[in-house]
Amino acid sequence: MENVLRYYDFSDFFKDESGTFEGKLISFTSLNSEHFLIFVNDREKYDLYVSKFSSEKEIGKKPPEILELLMKNYDKSIPEHRVILRKYLY
Repeated sequence: MENVLRYYDFSDFFKDESGTFEGKLISFTSLNSEHFLIFVNDREKYDLYVSKFSSEKEIGKKPPEILELLMKNYDKSIPEHRVILRKYLY
């Protein structure tokens, strides 16, 4: 998973303080100035979300304006999971 996060320029994991992800660890990457992909680490299982915030500084501090679950239990060995991630980043 570390290689995926590094390759797609995700942030280091940090604790969610917004309550949106129940205090779990999150990591994000920018799609543009208001839209972000967020991985949520839940006991070494990773769920991927697309979200909208007014700014990057709000991530993990305030609830997102829009939040959509893209996939549960991301697994880079599953082609469909890789396709979903690439669809948003390229």
